[in-house]
Order: sequence, then structure tokens, then C-alpha cells
Amino acid sequence: MWLWLCALPLVFVVPLVSDACFTEERIALLQISDSLRGMSTMGWLDTDDCCSWESVTCSNDTRRVSSLQLSLNGVPPEPESDPCSVKLNSTVFSAFPELQFLDFSMNHVLFQGSDGLVGLSKLRHLDLSYNCFDASFMESLGKLVPLEVLHLESTAMVGALPASVFENFRDMKDLDLSNNQLTGNLPASLFTLPRIEHLNVSRNLFEGISWSSTSGLVGLSKLRYVDLSYNCFNASYMESLRKLVSLEVLHLEFTAMVGALPASVFENLRDLKELDLSNNQLTGNLPVSLFTLPRIEHLNVSQNLFEGSIPWSSRSNISSSLRMLDISMNKLSGNFSFLWLRNLRNLEKIDLSGNVDLAIGVNFPGWTPPFQLKELLLSGCDTDKTIFAQPHFLRTQNYLEVLDLSNNSLSGSFPSWLFAPQSTLVYLNLRNNLLSGSLDHIKSTQTNLLAISLSSNNISGHLPANISSIFPNAAFLDFSGNTISGEIPSDLCNISSLEYLDLSYNNLSGELPSCLFADHPILKTLKLSNNKLGGPILGGKSHLSIRWEIYLDGNNFEGELPRYLTGNFEFQGTMDFHGNKLSGKLNVSLWFLPNLGTLNLASNSLTGELDPSICSLTSINLLDISNNNISGSLPNCNNPLALLFLNMSGNLLSGDVAPHAFFSNATVTALDLSYNQFTGNIDWIQTLGTVRYISLGRNKFNGQISPKLCVLQYLRIIDLSDNQLSGSLPPCIGDLSFQGTSSGLPYWALPCGRGFQYPAFRYTSCYEQSGFRFFTKYNLYTYRRNFIDLFFGFDFSYNKLSGEIPPELGHLTNLKALNLSHNNFVGKIPESLANMSEIESLDLSHNELSGAIPRQLSHLSSLAVFSVAYNNLSGCVPDVGQLSSFNMTSFEGNRDLREASPGSDCTAGSSPDGPSPWQPGSKEAKDPALYAVGAASFVLSFWITVGFIFCHSYGQRMVLKL
Repeated sequence: MWLWLCALPLVFVVPLVSDACFTEERIALLQISDSLRGMSTMGWLDTDDCCSWESVTCSNDTRRVSSLQLSLNGVPPEPESDPCSVKLNSTVFSAFPELQFLDFSMNHVLFQGSDGLVGLSKLRHLDLSYNCFDASFMESLGKLVPLEVLHLESTAMVGALPASVFENFRDMKDLDLSNNQLTGNLPASLFTLPRIEHLNVSRNLFEGISWSSTSGLVGLSKLRYVDLSYNCFNASYMESLRKLVSLEVLHLEFTAMVGALPASVFENLRDLKELDLSNNQLTGNLPVSLFTLPRIEHLNVSQNLFEGSIPWSSRSNISSSLRMLDISMNKLSGNFSFLWLRNLRNLEKIDLSGNVDLAIGVNFPGWTPPFQLKELLLSGCDTDKTIFAQPHFLRTQNYLEVLDLSNNSLSGSFPSWLFAPQSTLVYLNLRNNLLSGSLDHIKSTQTNLLAISLSSNNISGHLPANISSIFPNAAFLDFSGNTISGEIPSDLCNISSLEYLDLSYNNLSGELPSCLFADHPILKTLKLSNNKLGGPILGGKSHLSIRWEIYLDGNNFEGELPRYLTGNFEFQGTMDFHGNKLSGKLNVSLWFLPNLGTLNLASNSLTGELDPSICSLTSINLLDISNNNISGSLPNCNNPLALLFLNMSGNLLSGDVAPHAFFSNATVTALDLSYNQFTGNIDWIQTLGTVRYISLGRNKFNGQISPKLCVLQYLRIIDLSDNQLSGSLPPCIGDLSFQGTSSGLPYWALPCGRGFQYPAFRYTSCYEQSGFRFFTKYNLYTYRRNFIDLFFGFDFSYNKLSGEIPPELGHLTNLKALNLSHNNFVGKIPESLANMSEIESLDLSHNELSGAIPRQLSHLSSLAVFSVAYNNLSGCVPDVGQLSSFNMTSFEGNRDLREASPGSDCTAGSSPDGPSPWQPGSKEAKDPALYAVGAASFVLSFWITVGFIFCHSYGQRMVLKL
């Protein structure tokens, strides 16, 4: 009876707790589903019991939601769209008061407010990675005291971290704030979390750490994982890390650390298993303590400035746990013997590349290593030259997946034995050696091989006709820079996985398999430059399937360009056909290449006028049609082309250059219209706001050089030579500042970013300009890559410029070359030109300059070419400093200019009463007037003497005595 009465209250209580979940929680979940457009409801609508829904866990006791695993449920954003366009109010989570675990990562939503999370008093695990909110959101999260795990990776947080956020996180074990844009110092409270085990703040913009060397890190006895990489710290913080005695993983790569590595840092880190100090500027010797860590498995100190020998020998006590060793790209020297690795039975990867003075001993007959490497990278070292000829070591490694022996000058026969039937190679790089032989010796199918580079060797013979049977799964084939001959086999098209093919700089001939252009949708890059290939360009195809770039330059392709041409280029596609035998007109009216970014047709035989259809290439950034026979005027485009680089030199183009007609003045960075027949004034130059290179030489431009030219503050090189320009040179040219890049992009490279990266090598898809020309030091130079950032030159020669040379030119202290020759400049040479401290070539010849040569010019120590010939200069040639190193051809043609000689008092600016004037070929005066005066004096003296003898009595007596 009493038992029944005691149980009676339960009869009335139990029905109040339904087996289904709480209504407000079900409604909240459906609201979340609606917010995440396209979220899979995962059978949520099949039942009202949300506790049975996938990704939802409820408490068995209360039927309240305790866990939500809603990661990756939203629709991924489009590549160019706002990554967080979907908004979600955090109050929706307030419906789950007993929530302990929330994984809402990778949904790409913008959180609005934080109140809904602040009330979750039982929340232990919170992952909001790959969503969006600002750093102020963190301040609210600081109220979630029970949190043990907080992941906020890639949440677009910007700004400094509030220092108070971490003060209440006494239970925090795992904190991830990586891949944001957080700035300032890491707050000191971050390093006082007593239970923290995992800390990741990598890939931010932190500049320091707010701890003192005495107090910081003392209480972090449980910290095992620290990742501070891709921030900015200095090496002095390393000293404090020695207190983290439980540390197992430490990442400090790309932290801008400079200087020597404190040797004592690693002495206490006895549990360290993984250490990455790569890509910094650490100097000095490698500490011995690095190689005595008893549990180390992964050690990476690559891409630094370490020097000296590796502190390792046959007696070293290296941990047998070591799996990966990377000390590549330093300045290490001395010897390294693979025998020292004989106790490392777990070793899988070793990379010593880029240490040019490090002699590596590999081959030891009779020795069988205890390890089986997966990756061996010895590029650019002093590697054992017998590694192929006597492959004792390599033949013991049966599971190699990555082998890089590039840049070693290895000679001998091509190691075809590497391609045995049982080969496990996936990535092979043997580029830039001296290996000879033929690919015909490869007989076995290489199923595993994905990428191979044999470029820059002496490989000869033909490409295998059954190449797809040998490399059936290849994605990257680079056989460039060899002497491979014969035709390109059509069987290449059967390698369906091929993305990159480079056969350039060989002796290949014949026509191309047209399937490479149109029937290979995976192929991204095709390079066939500088061979002997012929036939119609693009194999006669009118549709291109190649996605990135086509290089067919330097061959014998002939005929006209395709009348119809379509393609599926991705952003900034490239077509380079320069240096062939293409003819006919340039008419692109029936081309549909909306993403074509680079078109190079230079050095062909194209004729006719430039068709207005060229305006349809609206995505073009680089257009080079130089050295053809194209005539007529520039077309007028309704929407001027947004070109960065335009080279039309060496044609028959004529007419005026109208601003904003053909190319956009706001974008052009380099402009070469030289060697044409353009006319009119050049006032339009002043509108080229971002231009850095202008070459208009050898045209028929006239008028004056406007002072408005001086607004071009990014200008590096300007060539206006051999035109009909007149008037004076604007003094404000001396105030050009030679500022940096306006766009932030490398000058000679179009936008990059695409490429291939493999463990043994990498390729980045960047079109490299063929270069632009500038005449200096009596030679025509072609400047490539980013040399423009180091060179500044002005050429105004062969015009009709007049007036005095502006003294303001002396302000151009960075100028390397100045040519004002063959004009009508008058007056004195400004002494201020001596301030052009970096000038290498200064030509003022063939003008009407007068006065003395400023002695200050002797201090121009970089001057290699100098000429003031054929002016009206006077005085003496300075015989000191740099000017004394030039022969007299630099000064000829100046009637009143004298040569200084030993012992004379001739100095620059001395009077004409000094030594006789100097002229080429003689040191005597050859002035006819002086000869006349001398002759008259002689005749007069003769007759005075005769009169004296015969008329004067004393003279007569002297004659009688004789």
C-alpha cells in the first residue's frame, strides 16, 4: 500500500515529459534549416521528434538537445561572391538551454548578435569556423565560462583581440583562432589558461606577444600543441618557449624571425615531436640541441640563412624516432654522409636541397640502410656524382615516391632503370643535369607516376609513340630544353589526366596533333616554344579546349590566323604565337575568347590595317603585335581596351594617337609605339596616370613636351628620340619621383596565382614579358622581369629641342641614363648634373653648349659612357676622377676645349691663354688665321733685317768684316 502511494506522484509526472523533443527546440532547428539555403533536412520532416533527427543528440534524462553537429550544411558560396551573404541571428540558439556541443562550422553565414550563445551555460564545445563575425564577437564569447573547446578558424575577424576575453576561460583546452586578420600583440591572458593543451593562432597579422621573459608561459604545464606560424614575431620570444616542458608540436614557420637561434631553447623540450622553423631569416650555426631531441619525429628548418656544417656525425645520438628531416635552402657547407643515418629505422623523408656547398655522400657499397625512404630531395647540392652510375643506395630504396635530384650537374646515361615495373615513383624531378640517352629505353608502364621533369638535360631520340601506355596517369610532363627530335605523337592525347605539357626548346618537327588543342579538356598548359614545328597554327582547329595557356612561339607555323576561333580559357588565358611565319590580316571579328588575357603575335608577317574587331578582346591585358607590317591608324574603340602592356613597335602605323580611343589611359603600364610613322603632338601622354615605360622613338611626332608630363610620377623609362619635337625641356622633369608600382603587381608579370605544386617541384602560371627596349651605352638593351624597378632612363635625342638644360635634372639622383644629344641646347652644362649619383650613361653631344665642363662631374663614379662632343665648350678637360677615364672622342668637336697635360696649369674653366687648343690627331693649332699672322710677322722681320744691313752704317761695317 505504501509503495503504491509513493509511486502515485510519478504517475502524474511522467506523462508531462513526452518522448518527443521540446517544441521550441524543433522550431528553432527548422529555422536554422531555413536560414541555410539548400541545407539538407536529413529526414527531419519525417517525424516530429527532433531527438531522432540526424546530427541532433538529446539528453536521455531531459530529452533536451545536448549536441548539434551541423557542420557543412549550408550552400558553399560562389568563388567570386560574398562568402557570408547568408545571415543568421544567434538568438535562435537560445532555445537549447542544455546544449553542450555545437559544431556549426563551414556554413559561411554571417552571425548577427551573440546573445543567443551567451546564455548557453552548459556549452563545452563550440566550433564556428568558416563563418563570419568581427573580433567584437569574441568579447561576448568570454562569458561562456565552461567552454573547453573554441574553434574560430577562418571567421573573417579583423582587429585586435580584446584582452579580457580569455580571463574567464579557466577550463579551456583547445583554442583555434587561425586564418583571420587579427592584429596587435597576442594578449597576455592567452598564456595564463591553466588547462590549455592546444593553441593555434596561425595565419593572422599578430606582431608580438604580451608576456615578460620571466612571467610568461610559467603556468602552461599542459600545453602540447602551439602554432604561431604566419605572423610576425622575433627570435627573442624563443627563449621563453623553453618553459613549455610538455610541448610536443611547435610551428613557427613564416614568423619573420631574424637572427641567431638561442641554443638553450630546446634543451628542456624533451617531449617535442614536431618542430617547424622554416621560412624565416634565422642565421648562424644550427644548434646541436636540435639534433639531440629524444622524441623528435619531424624537424624542418628549411628556407633560412643557417650556415656552417650540420652538427651531426657518426657519433651523434640522433633520435631513432625521426621520420622527416628538412634542412633545405640554407647556406650549409661541409660534409653530410648518409652513413650517419644508419640508426634511423623510421626515416621516411630527407630534404637537403639548396645547400650548394654541402657535399653529400650517398653510395656505400655493401651497406643496406635500415630505413625505406618515401621522399628523397637533394636538389642543388654537391650530391655524390655516382648516384646514378653506381646506384648502390637508390637500389635499396624500394618505396620511393618522391625523388628530386635536379640542379646537380649529374652526367652519364639517363637512369631508365628507375622506371622498372615495380617502381613506386609518383613525382620525379631530374631537371637541369647533364643526363643523356633516350626516352625510348623506358619500356614499363608507370602507373603511379603523376609528375616528371627531365628538362634541361641532353635527352635525345624521339618521344615514344606509345607514350600514353608508359605514363597513363601523368598530370605533369616536362621534357623541355633537350634535343628530342621527330614528330609529336598523337598518342599524347590519350593521357586523359594530362594537365601540363612542356616540350619547348627541342628539335621537334612536323605538324601538331590537332587533338591537343581541341579534344583535351583537362589540359591547362601547352608549351611547344622554340622547336621546328610547322603547318597551320593550332593544327587548323577553330575551337580550343586548353584552359590556361598556349605557347607556340619560335616555330615555323605559317598561313593566316584562324578566321573563327572560340575557347574556354579560364581567367587571363594566354596565346603566344610570336616568332613564326604567320601572314594575312589581324581580324578577330569572329573570335569568341572572352577570357583571353594575353595575345602575342610579334615578329610575324601580318599585314593590312588593324581591324576594329580587336576592340572585342575586352579581357586583354597584354597585346604585342610588334615587328609586323601592320599599317593604318589605331582603331577607335567604344570601350577602350584595359591594357596593361601594349607593344606595337616596328610596324607601319600612322596618324595621330587619340587619348581614350584604343587603349585605356588609366590602366596602361608599358607602351611601345616606336619605329612607326605616328604624327601629331604628344600631349596625350600626360593622361597615362599609371605608365612606367613609354617608347615613342623613331616616329614623326611634333610639337613641344608639355610640363604636364611631370604628373607621371610612376614613370621609369621614357624614349622620345628621333622625332620632330621642339621647344625647351620642362624643368619639372627633375621632380619626377620614380614612385613604386601603382598596381602592386610585378612589372613584367601579368597576374599570377594558378599553377601546379608537387612535393619535388612547382610551376606557377605567370606570363613573362619578352621585354621592352631602351638604347643606352651605345647599345640597344632589352629589359625583362622586374629590372624596370631598378632602372631609370630618359632619351630625348635626335629632336629639335632648344633652350638651356634645366638644372633641375640634377634632382634625378636615381637616373641611370640621360641622352640629350643631337638637339639645339645652348648655355652651360649645369653643375647640378653632378648630383645624379647613379648615372651610368650621359650623352650631351651634338648640341650648342658652351662654357667649361663642370669639374664636379668627375665625381660621378658610376659613369661608364660620357660624351660632350661637338658643342662649343671651352676651357680644359678635367683630368681627375671619372672623366679622366674617357678617351678624347668623348670631347672632340669643341674648338676651344683643351686637353690637360702633365705639368701644365690647364684646369677646367681656365682662360684661352693657356696651352694651344686641342683637336683630334694633333696637339698643334690648325687655325688659318694664326698661320696668316705668323707668315706676315716673318716677312716683316725679314725686310727690316735687310734694310738694317744695307742702309745702316753699323750694318755695313758688319758685312765688310765678314
